[in-house]
Amino acid sequence: MGNFYKKSRLKFECIKRVLSDTYHLDAVNKSEIEAQKKPLRSDILNYLLTSLAKNETTYLEIGVRNPAHNFSKINAGKKYSVDPGVEFRENPVDFKLTSDEFFEMLRAGKVLTRDTRFDVVFIDGLHFADQVERDIHNSLEFINDNGFVVLHDCNPPTEAHAREAYGYRASPALDYWSGTTWKGFFKYRQNKSLYSCCIDTDWGVGIISKTVNLGEVSTVNNPFFEYWILEKFRKESLNLISFDELKKKVQ
Repeated sequence: MGNFYKKSRLKFECIKRVLSDTYHLDAVNKSEIEAQKKPLRSDILNYLLTSLAKNETTYLEIGVRNPAHNFSKINAGKKYSVDPGVEFRENPVDFKLTSDEFFEMLRAGKVLTRDTRFDVVFIDGLHFADQVERDIHNSLEFINDNGFVVLHDCNPPTEAHAREAYGYRASPALDYWSGTTWKGFFKYRQNKSLYSCCIDTDWGVGIISKTVNLGEVSTVNNPFFEYWILEKFRKESLNLISFDELKKKVQ
């Protein structure tokens, strides 16, 4: 990962020399800031797993790509991975399926068992709002009552990062892409039967719980999921908190 960030910083510096408009420069600067934030998602996931104080925890990761980036860093008694292998041909995962296929088979008892329950499910698959919404819905069905659903890329620093077109490389966000994940997370932030928050690090690590009071529902009025409203009411929309604040809520 060190070489990746070195190359990213080089890109940032090159682009800053070429660009002069504030819109592009703002996106480049915010990418640079976000790429250096700590802790990483793996640190947060491991903290949540440890907080459950169980002899053996069960973890599911949706959207693995290269396991070295996150999956291999997770400490859990049982770990399962799901990825169709679109972005990483080696795809050394347990279930070479889309998340929709996996949950359908899990529900039917064709993979694992129908009574399988996870302590933590990490969602980092297809970053489109409708898919994220389905992944959250399915994950909530299969987590333990005191478990957590965790999502990556919930806090896009600019609208360029929140674009739908991943392959648009002329974007001022460069290769960084959060997609419309924030919309799926924000929708569940309005669910009165759940608690949720977003850790302000690593492009926004969203957390949802059935029982742990991570924060109350969002009252931000954004029925059409407009980015400018997210930008104006970011903290309230996402319940944006620090990792230290999370530790006070989850001990």
